[in-house]
Amino acid sequence: MSGINYADKIPNNVNLANDRTLQRALEHWQPHFLQWWRDMGPRDFQAADVYLRTAISVDAQGWAQYGAVKMPDYRWGIFLADPVADRRIGFGDQMGQPVWQQVPGEYRSTLRRLIVTQGDTEPASVEQQRLLGHTCPSLYDLRNLFQVNVEEGRHLWAMVYLLHAHFGRDGREEAEELLARHSGDADKPRILTTFNEPISDWLSFYCFTYFTDRDGKYQLKSLAESAFDPLSRTCRFMLTEEAHHMFVGETGIGRVVKRTLEVMKETGSDDPASVRAAGAVDLPTLQKYLNFWCSSSLDLFGSEISSNSAANFAHGLKGRPDESQYEDHVLREKTMALVTPEGEQVVPMLNALNEVMRESYLKDCEIGLKRWNRQIERAGFSLRLTLPSSRFRRTIGAWAGQPVDPKGNLISREEHEKNLYSWIPSESDRAFVHSLMQKVVAPGRMAGWIAPPERGINNLPVEYEYVKLH
Repeated sequence: MSGINYADKIPNNVNLANDRTLQRALEHWQPHFLQWWRDMGPRDFQAADVYLRTAISVDAQGWAQYGAVKMPDYRWGIFLADPVADRRIGFGDQMGQPVWQQVPGEYRSTLRRLIVTQGDTEPASVEQQRLLGHTCPSLYDLRNLFQVNVEEGRHLWAMVYLLHAHFGRDGREEAEELLARHSGDADKPRILTTFNEPISDWLSFYCFTYFTDRDGKYQLKSLAESAFDPLSRTCRFMLTEEAHHMFVGETGIGRVVKRTLEVMKETGSDDPASVRAAGAVDLPTLQKYLNFWCSSSLDLFGSEISSNSAANFAHGLKGRPDESQYEDHVLREKTMALVTPEGEQVVPMLNALNEVMRESYLKDCEIGLKRWNRQIERAGFSLRLTLPSSRFRRTIGAWAGQPVDPKGNLISREEHEKNLYSWIPSESDRAFVHSLMQKVVAPGRMAGWIAPPERGINNLPVEYEYVKLH
Protein backbone atom coordinates (compact mmCIF):
# COMPACT_ATOMS: atom_id res chain seq x y z
CA MET A 1 0.00 0.00 0.00
CA SER A 2 2.85 2.37 0.80
CA GLY A 3 4.29 2.45 -2.72
CA ILE A 4 3.15 5.06 -5.22
CA ASN A 5 2.68 4.28 -8.91
CA TYR A 6 4.33 7.05 -10.97
CA ALA A 7 3.41 5.37 -14.26
CA ASP A 8 -0.17 6.57 -13.79
CA LYS A 9 -1.32 9.87 -15.25
CA ILE A 10 -2.23 10.84 -11.68
CA PRO A 11 0.30 9.25 -9.27
CA ASN A 12 -1.59 7.61 -6.42
CA ASN A 13 -1.70 4.83 -3.84
CA VAL A 14 -5.52 4.58 -3.74
CA ASN A 15 -6.01 2.12 -6.62
CA LEU A 16 -7.46 4.86 -8.81
CA ALA A 17 -7.31 2.60 -11.88
CA ASN A 18 -9.98 0.38 -10.30
CA ASP A 19 -12.52 3.23 -10.21
CA ARG A 20 -12.80 4.46 -13.78
CA THR A 21 -15.53 7.02 -13.02
CA LEU A 22 -13.44 8.67 -10.30
CA GLN A 23 -10.30 8.45 -12.44
CA ARG A 24 -12.00 10.20 -15.37
CA ALA A 25 -13.38 12.92 -13.08
CA LEU A 26 -9.94 13.65 -11.63
CA GLU A 27 -8.30 13.51 -15.07
CA HIS A 28 -10.87 16.12 -16.16
CA TRP A 29 -9.88 18.32 -13.16
CA GLN A 30 -6.12 17.88 -13.72
CA PRO A 31 -5.74 20.28 -16.70
CA HIS A 32 -7.73 22.93 -14.82
CA PHE A 33 -5.27 22.57 -11.94
CA LEU A 34 -2.27 22.86 -14.30
CA GLN A 35 -3.78 25.98 -15.88
CA TRP A 36 -4.28 27.45 -12.39
CA TRP A 37 -0.62 26.64 -11.60
CA ARG A 38 0.57 28.39 -14.76
CA ASP A 39 -1.66 31.42 -14.10
CA MET A 40 -1.37 31.71 -10.31
CA GLY A 41 1.76 29.75 -9.33
CA PRO A 42 5.31 31.15 -9.05
CA ARG A 43 5.58 33.81 -11.75
CA ASP A 44 8.40 33.61 -14.32
CA PHE A 45 10.04 30.45 -12.91
CA GLN A 46 8.14 27.69 -14.69
CA ALA A 47 11.12 26.82 -16.90
CA ALA A 48 13.64 26.65 -14.04
CA ASP A 49 15.11 23.30 -12.95
CA VAL A 50 14.44 23.10 -9.21
CA TYR A 51 15.99 20.60 -6.81
CA LEU A 52 12.75 19.26 -5.32
CA ARG A 53 11.75 16.32 -3.17
CA THR A 54 8.90 14.15 -4.43
CA ALA A 55 6.92 11.64 -2.36
CA ILE A 56 7.59 8.06 -3.49
CA SER A 57 6.07 6.28 -0.48
CA VAL A 58 3.98 7.00 2.59
CA ASP A 59 6.36 5.14 4.92
CA ALA A 60 7.94 7.45 7.49
CA GLN A 61 11.39 6.20 6.40
CA GLY A 62 12.69 6.95 2.90
CA TRP A 63 9.41 8.44 1.74
CA ALA A 64 10.86 11.01 -0.68
CA GLN A 65 13.42 11.26 -3.45
CA TYR A 66 15.25 14.39 -4.63
CA GLY A 67 16.03 15.61 -8.11
CA ALA A 68 15.86 18.52 -10.56
CA VAL A 69 12.32 19.09 -11.84
CA LYS A 70 10.57 21.86 -13.74
CA MET A 71 7.65 22.80 -11.49
CA PRO A 72 4.87 22.27 -14.10
CA ASP A 73 6.24 18.71 -14.51
CA TYR A 74 6.13 17.97 -10.77
CA ARG A 75 4.20 14.74 -10.14
CA TRP A 76 1.36 15.91 -7.93
CA GLY A 77 -0.77 13.03 -6.80
CA ILE A 78 -3.02 11.37 -4.23
CA PHE A 79 -1.33 9.73 -1.27
CA LEU A 80 -2.99 8.39 1.86
CA ALA A 81 -1.13 7.04 4.87
CA ASP A 82 -1.47 3.28 5.28
CA PRO A 83 -4.68 2.20 7.03
CA VAL A 84 -4.54 1.28 10.72
CA ALA A 85 -5.96 -2.22 11.23
CA ASP A 86 -9.25 -2.26 13.16
CA ARG A 87 -9.05 1.50 13.78
CA ARG A 88 -11.71 2.76 16.19
CA ILE A 89 -13.19 6.21 16.80
CA GLY A 90 -11.00 7.79 19.47
CA PHE A 91 -13.25 10.48 20.92
CA GLY A 92 -16.78 11.85 21.10
CA ASP A 93 -20.13 10.18 21.64
CA GLN A 94 -19.33 7.26 19.29
CA MET A 95 -15.95 6.50 20.82
CA GLY A 96 -14.87 2.88 20.40
CA GLN A 97 -17.00 2.20 17.33
CA PRO A 98 -15.33 1.32 14.00
CA VAL A 99 -14.23 4.32 11.92
CA TRP A 100 -16.15 5.14 8.74
CA GLN A 101 -14.90 4.44 5.22
CA GLN A 102 -17.84 6.34 3.70
CA VAL A 103 -19.41 9.66 4.75
CA PRO A 104 -22.46 9.21 7.02
CA GLY A 105 -25.37 11.10 5.46
CA GLU A 106 -26.08 13.16 8.57
CA TYR A 107 -22.52 14.59 8.60
CA ARG A 108 -22.18 15.08 4.85
CA SER A 109 -22.46 18.88 4.71
CA THR A 110 -20.28 19.43 7.81
CA LEU A 111 -17.48 17.17 6.57
CA ARG A 112 -17.64 18.78 3.15
CA ARG A 113 -17.27 22.22 4.73
CA LEU A 114 -14.27 21.10 6.82
CA ILE A 115 -12.56 19.61 3.75
CA VAL A 116 -13.30 22.63 1.53
CA THR A 117 -12.03 25.09 4.16
CA GLN A 118 -8.80 23.11 4.59
CA GLY A 119 -8.47 22.68 0.82
CA ASP A 120 -8.96 26.40 0.18
CA THR A 121 -5.90 27.35 2.24
CA GLU A 122 -3.53 25.29 0.09
CA PRO A 123 -3.75 27.10 -3.28
CA ALA A 124 -4.27 30.39 -1.40
CA SER A 125 -0.75 30.35 0.03
CA VAL A 126 0.74 29.59 -3.42
CA GLU A 127 -1.11 32.65 -4.75
CA GLN A 128 0.06 34.80 -1.84
CA GLN A 129 3.71 33.85 -2.50
CA ARG A 130 3.74 33.85 -6.31
CA LEU A 131 5.94 36.96 -6.72
CA LEU A 132 8.48 36.23 -3.99
CA GLY A 133 10.93 34.55 -6.36
CA HIS A 134 11.82 37.96 -7.80
CA THR A 135 13.36 39.08 -4.48
CA CYS A 136 14.84 35.81 -3.19
CA PRO A 137 17.77 36.22 -0.78
CA SER A 138 19.53 33.10 -2.19
CA LEU A 139 19.06 30.05 -4.42
CA TYR A 140 18.73 27.96 -1.24
CA ASP A 141 15.75 30.07 -0.15
CA LEU A 142 14.28 30.15 -3.65
CA ARG A 143 14.31 26.35 -3.74
CA ASN A 144 12.64 26.19 -0.30
CA LEU A 145 9.91 28.56 -1.47
CA PHE A 146 9.21 26.37 -4.50
CA GLN A 147 9.25 23.20 -2.37
CA VAL A 148 6.60 24.73 -0.12
CA ASN A 149 4.60 25.80 -3.18
CA VAL A 150 4.53 22.42 -4.92
CA GLU A 151 3.59 20.69 -1.67
CA GLU A 152 0.73 23.11 -1.06
CA GLY A 153 -0.37 22.16 -4.59
CA ARG A 154 -0.24 18.50 -3.61
CA HIS A 155 -2.26 19.21 -0.46
CA LEU A 156 -4.90 20.76 -2.70
CA TRP A 157 -4.95 17.46 -4.65
CA ALA A 158 -5.40 15.59 -1.36
CA MET A 159 -8.59 17.49 -0.52
CA VAL A 160 -9.89 17.42 -4.11
CA TYR A 161 -9.56 13.63 -4.12
CA LEU A 162 -11.76 13.40 -1.02
CA LEU A 163 -14.34 15.75 -2.56
CA HIS A 164 -14.47 13.76 -5.81
CA ALA A 165 -14.39 10.33 -4.17
CA HIS A 166 -16.95 10.89 -1.43
CA PHE A 167 -19.23 13.86 -2.21
CA GLY A 168 -20.55 13.25 -5.74
CA ARG A 169 -21.64 16.23 -7.82
CA ASP A 170 -21.40 18.60 -4.83
CA GLY A 171 -17.79 17.55 -4.36
CA ARG A 172 -16.93 18.04 -8.04
CA GLU A 173 -18.44 21.54 -7.96
CA GLU A 174 -16.51 22.41 -4.78
CA ALA A 175 -13.28 21.19 -6.44
CA GLU A 176 -13.86 23.59 -9.34
CA GLU A 177 -14.53 26.44 -6.88
CA LEU A 178 -11.18 25.81 -5.18
CA LEU A 179 -9.54 27.00 -8.41
CA ALA A 180 -12.03 29.86 -8.96
CA ARG A 181 -11.39 31.73 -5.69
CA HIS A 182 -8.11 33.68 -5.46
CA SER A 183 -6.16 35.20 -2.60
CA GLY A 184 -7.01 38.89 -2.20
CA ASP A 185 -9.57 38.86 -5.04
CA ALA A 186 -12.18 41.57 -4.41
CA ASP A 187 -15.02 39.47 -5.84
CA LYS A 188 -14.00 35.87 -4.99
CA PRO A 189 -11.49 35.93 -2.13
CA ARG A 190 -10.24 32.92 -0.24
CA ILE A 191 -12.45 31.72 2.64
CA LEU A 192 -10.17 32.66 5.57
CA THR A 193 -8.91 36.24 6.06
CA THR A 194 -5.26 35.33 6.73
CA PHE A 195 -5.05 33.72 3.29
CA ASN A 196 -6.00 37.01 1.63
CA GLU A 197 -3.13 38.94 3.27
CA PRO A 198 -0.42 39.92 0.77
CA ILE A 199 2.99 38.28 1.27
CA SER A 200 5.21 40.69 -0.61
CA ASP A 201 8.49 40.28 1.28
CA TRP A 202 10.52 37.38 2.66
CA LEU A 203 10.23 38.42 6.30
CA SER A 204 6.46 37.99 5.91
CA PHE A 205 7.05 34.63 4.19
CA TYR A 206 9.15 33.34 7.09
CA CYS A 207 6.53 34.55 9.59
CA PHE A 208 3.75 32.99 7.52
CA THR A 209 5.51 29.61 7.35
CA TYR A 210 6.29 29.80 11.07
CA PHE A 211 2.87 30.89 12.34
CA THR A 212 0.28 30.13 9.65
CA ASP A 213 1.70 26.79 8.53
CA ARG A 214 1.86 25.87 12.22
CA ASP A 215 -1.87 26.56 12.42
CA GLY A 216 -2.11 24.23 9.41
CA LYS A 217 -0.26 21.58 11.39
CA TYR A 218 -2.79 21.86 14.23
CA GLN A 219 -5.78 21.74 11.88
CA LEU A 220 -4.34 18.69 10.10
CA LYS A 221 -3.61 16.99 13.42
CA SER A 222 -7.19 17.52 14.58
CA LEU A 223 -8.57 16.19 11.26
CA ALA A 224 -6.14 13.24 11.43
CA GLU A 225 -8.14 12.12 14.49
CA SER A 226 -11.38 12.08 12.45
CA ALA A 227 -13.70 9.08 12.45
CA PHE A 228 -13.90 9.53 8.65
CA ASP A 229 -10.90 7.33 7.91
CA PRO A 230 -10.00 8.58 4.39
CA LEU A 231 -9.73 12.13 5.81
CA SER A 232 -7.62 10.90 8.71
CA ARG A 233 -5.24 9.01 6.43
CA THR A 234 -4.97 11.94 4.02
CA CYS A 235 -4.05 14.36 6.81
CA ARG A 236 -1.57 11.98 8.43
CA PHE A 237 0.51 11.99 5.26
CA MET A 238 0.10 15.74 4.73
CA LEU A 239 1.69 16.28 8.16
CA THR A 240 4.85 14.54 6.92
CA GLU A 241 5.23 17.23 4.24
CA GLU A 242 4.03 20.13 6.41
CA ALA A 243 7.00 19.80 8.79
CA HIS A 244 9.35 21.26 6.15
CA HIS A 245 7.20 24.40 5.80
CA MET A 246 7.56 25.22 9.50
CA PHE A 247 11.30 24.43 9.31
CA VAL A 248 11.60 27.07 6.57
CA GLY A 249 9.88 29.61 8.84
CA GLU A 250 11.79 28.85 12.02
CA THR A 251 15.23 28.70 10.42
CA GLY A 252 14.43 31.72 8.23
CA ILE A 253 13.59 33.93 11.21
CA GLY A 254 16.58 32.48 13.10
CA ARG A 255 18.89 33.48 10.23
CA VAL A 256 17.41 37.00 10.19
CA VAL A 257 18.10 37.28 13.94
CA LYS A 258 21.65 35.94 13.49
CA ARG A 259 22.48 38.49 10.78
CA THR A 260 20.96 41.34 12.80
CA LEU A 261 23.09 40.39 15.82
CA GLU A 262 26.21 40.31 13.61
CA VAL A 263 25.42 43.85 12.42
CA MET A 264 24.78 45.01 15.99
CA LYS A 265 28.19 43.68 17.02
CA GLU A 266 29.91 45.17 13.96
CA THR A 267 28.39 48.61 14.56
CA GLY A 268 28.64 48.38 18.35
CA SER A 269 25.03 49.53 18.63
CA ASP A 270 21.56 48.10 19.10
CA ASP A 271 19.99 51.34 17.89
CA PRO A 272 17.38 50.40 15.23
CA ALA A 273 18.44 53.29 12.98
CA SER A 274 22.06 52.12 12.84
CA VAL A 275 20.99 48.50 12.24
CA ARG A 276 18.77 49.63 9.36
CA ALA A 277 21.52 51.84 7.96
CA ALA A 278 23.75 48.75 7.83
CA GLY A 279 21.11 46.91 5.77
CA ALA A 280 19.66 44.54 8.37
CA VAL A 281 16.23 44.10 10.01
CA ASP A 282 16.25 45.70 13.46
CA LEU A 283 14.74 43.55 16.22
CA PRO A 284 11.85 45.94 17.05
CA THR A 285 10.71 45.70 13.41
CA LEU A 286 10.98 41.91 13.54
CA GLN A 287 8.84 42.01 16.72
CA LYS A 288 6.14 43.93 14.81
CA TYR A 289 6.09 41.28 12.08
CA LEU A 290 5.81 38.52 14.71
CA ASN A 291 2.89 40.39 16.32
CA PHE A 292 1.14 40.81 12.98
CA TRP A 293 1.41 37.24 11.69
CA CYS A 294 0.86 35.53 15.04
CA SER A 295 -2.32 37.52 15.75
CA SER A 296 -3.56 36.95 12.20
CA SER A 297 -3.00 33.20 12.56
CA LEU A 298 -4.71 33.04 15.97
CA ASP A 299 -8.03 33.91 14.33
CA LEU A 300 -7.80 30.73 12.22
CA PHE A 301 -8.77 28.64 15.26
CA GLY A 302 -12.20 30.31 15.43
CA SER A 303 -14.23 31.67 18.32
CA GLU A 304 -13.34 30.90 21.94
CA ILE A 305 -16.89 29.64 22.49
CA SER A 306 -18.13 27.55 19.59
CA SER A 307 -21.11 25.26 19.14
CA ASN A 308 -19.55 24.02 15.87
CA SER A 309 -16.40 22.80 17.63
CA ALA A 310 -18.60 21.06 20.23
CA ALA A 311 -20.67 19.30 17.55
CA ASN A 312 -17.63 18.32 15.46
CA PHE A 313 -16.00 16.71 18.51
CA ALA A 314 -19.14 15.00 19.80
CA HIS A 315 -19.88 13.54 16.35
CA GLY A 316 -16.29 12.30 15.87
CA LEU A 317 -15.53 14.59 12.91
CA LYS A 318 -12.62 16.60 14.34
CA GLY A 319 -10.67 15.78 17.50
CA ARG A 320 -8.00 17.56 19.48
CA PRO A 321 -4.44 17.35 18.11
CA ASP A 322 -2.77 14.28 19.69
CA GLU A 323 -6.09 13.19 21.19
CA SER A 324 -4.48 10.15 22.86
CA GLN A 325 -2.56 12.41 25.30
CA TYR A 326 -5.81 13.38 27.07
CA GLU A 327 -7.60 11.31 29.72
CA ASP A 328 -11.22 12.26 28.94
CA HIS A 329 -12.22 11.71 25.29
CA VAL A 330 -15.94 12.43 25.64
CA LEU A 331 -15.94 15.72 27.67
CA ARG A 332 -19.61 15.65 28.64
CA GLU A 333 -18.80 16.66 32.25
CA LYS A 334 -15.78 18.96 31.81
CA THR A 335 -15.86 22.78 31.89
CA MET A 336 -13.30 25.50 31.17
CA ALA A 337 -12.96 29.04 32.52
CA LEU A 338 -12.53 31.64 29.77
CA VAL A 339 -11.73 35.31 30.27
CA THR A 340 -13.88 37.58 28.07
CA PRO A 341 -14.16 41.39 28.00
CA GLU A 342 -17.19 41.00 30.30
CA GLY A 343 -15.25 38.91 32.82
CA GLU A 344 -14.63 35.22 33.46
CA GLN A 345 -17.09 32.71 32.01
CA VAL A 346 -17.24 29.02 32.80
CA VAL A 347 -18.34 27.13 29.68
CA PRO A 348 -18.65 23.44 28.74
CA MET A 349 -15.24 22.14 27.60
CA LEU A 350 -16.87 20.93 24.39
CA ASN A 351 -17.67 24.54 23.48
CA ALA A 352 -14.14 25.73 24.32
CA LEU A 353 -12.16 23.31 22.14
CA ASN A 354 -10.99 26.03 19.75
CA GLU A 355 -9.38 27.75 22.73
CA VAL A 356 -7.79 24.47 23.91
CA MET A 357 -6.21 24.11 20.47
CA ARG A 358 -5.15 27.80 20.38
CA GLU A 359 -3.38 27.44 23.75
CA SER A 360 -1.50 24.33 22.53
CA TYR A 361 -0.54 26.22 19.38
CA LEU A 362 0.88 29.18 21.33
CA LYS A 363 2.98 26.85 23.49
CA ASP A 364 4.35 25.33 20.28
CA CYS A 365 5.10 28.81 18.89
CA GLU A 366 7.09 29.61 22.05
CA ILE A 367 9.71 26.97 21.18
CA GLY A 368 11.14 29.06 18.32
CA LEU A 369 10.98 32.24 20.42
CA LYS A 370 13.15 30.59 23.09
CA ARG A 371 15.75 29.62 20.48
CA TRP A 372 15.89 33.14 18.98
CA ASN A 373 16.05 34.73 22.43
CA ARG A 374 18.96 32.46 23.39
CA GLN A 375 20.78 33.77 20.29
CA ILE A 376 20.14 37.35 21.41
CA GLU A 377 21.18 36.62 25.00
CA ARG A 378 24.40 34.88 23.94
CA ALA A 379 25.26 37.90 21.79
CA GLY A 380 25.01 40.08 24.91
CA PHE A 381 21.88 42.11 24.13
CA SER A 382 18.92 42.63 26.47
CA LEU A 383 15.94 42.82 24.08
CA ARG A 384 13.71 39.70 24.01
CA LEU A 385 11.20 38.71 21.32
CA THR A 386 7.72 37.81 22.58
CA LEU A 387 4.41 36.43 21.32
CA PRO A 388 1.39 38.74 21.47
CA SER A 389 -1.53 37.87 23.73
CA SER A 390 -4.24 35.73 22.13
CA ARG A 391 -6.59 38.71 22.71
CA PHE A 392 -4.54 41.12 20.57
CA ARG A 393 -5.89 42.25 17.17
CA ARG A 394 -8.63 39.64 17.03
CA THR A 395 -11.41 39.78 14.42
CA ILE A 396 -13.23 36.59 15.53
CA GLY A 397 -14.59 35.58 18.93
CA ALA A 398 -15.10 37.30 22.28
CA TRP A 399 -12.16 39.70 21.79
CA ALA A 400 -13.03 40.68 18.19
CA GLY A 401 -12.62 44.42 17.64
CA GLN A 402 -11.58 45.06 21.26
CA PRO A 403 -8.80 47.63 21.88
CA VAL A 404 -6.18 45.33 23.41
CA ASP A 405 -2.40 45.81 23.59
CA PRO A 406 0.03 42.96 22.78
CA LYS A 407 0.24 42.04 26.48
CA GLY A 408 -3.53 41.43 26.55
CA ASN A 409 -4.57 44.57 28.44
CA LEU A 410 -7.87 46.23 27.52
CA ILE A 411 -7.07 49.91 26.82
CA SER A 412 -8.96 52.92 25.46
CA ARG A 413 -9.68 53.03 21.72
CA GLU A 414 -7.80 56.31 21.51
CA GLU A 415 -4.68 54.79 23.06
CA HIS A 416 -5.02 51.71 20.84
CA GLU A 417 -5.22 53.76 17.64
CA LYS A 418 -2.34 55.96 18.73
CA ASN A 419 -0.03 53.01 19.43
CA LEU A 420 -1.12 50.37 16.88
CA TYR A 421 1.81 50.99 14.53
CA SER A 422 4.29 50.69 17.35
CA TRP A 423 3.01 47.09 17.64
CA ILE A 424 2.50 45.99 14.02
CA PRO A 425 4.35 47.06 10.84
CA SER A 426 3.61 50.58 9.62
CA GLU A 427 3.76 51.57 5.96
CA SER A 428 7.27 52.93 6.53
CA ASP A 429 8.35 49.66 8.22
CA ARG A 430 7.06 47.67 5.25
CA ALA A 431 8.76 50.08 2.82
CA PHE A 432 12.06 49.61 4.67
CA VAL A 433 11.77 45.80 4.63
CA HIS A 434 10.88 45.94 0.91
CA SER A 435 14.00 48.04 0.29
CA LEU A 436 16.12 45.12 1.57
CA MET A 437 14.51 42.64 -0.82
CA GLN A 438 17.19 42.42 -3.51
CA LYS A 439 17.36 39.26 -5.63
CA VAL A 440 20.50 37.18 -5.06
CA VAL A 441 20.90 34.14 -7.34
CA ALA A 442 24.66 33.46 -7.48
CA PRO A 443 25.18 29.97 -5.97
CA GLY A 444 26.23 30.21 -2.30
CA ARG A 445 25.65 33.95 -2.03
CA MET A 446 23.21 35.48 0.48
CA ALA A 447 21.43 38.81 0.69
CA GLY A 448 22.97 41.13 3.28
CA TRP A 449 19.99 41.02 5.66
CA ILE A 450 20.04 37.25 6.32
CA ALA A 451 22.71 34.79 7.50
CA PRO A 452 23.49 31.61 5.53
CA PRO A 453 21.81 28.38 6.69
CA GLU A 454 23.84 26.01 8.85
CA ARG A 455 23.60 23.24 6.24
CA GLY A 456 22.33 22.63 2.73
CA ILE A 457 19.46 20.44 1.54
CA ASN A 458 19.71 16.62 1.52
CA ASN A 459 23.41 16.73 2.57
CA LEU A 460 24.37 19.00 -0.33
CA PRO A 461 26.54 22.09 0.31
CA VAL A 462 24.91 25.49 0.80
CA GLU A 463 26.74 26.57 -2.39
CA TYR A 464 24.88 24.01 -4.53
CA GLU A 465 22.91 25.42 -7.49
CA TYR A 466 19.49 24.46 -6.09
CA VAL A 467 17.64 26.32 -8.83
CA LYS A 468 18.98 26.46 -12.38
CA LEU A 469 17.52 29.56 -13.99
CA HIS A 470 17.11 29.67 -17.74
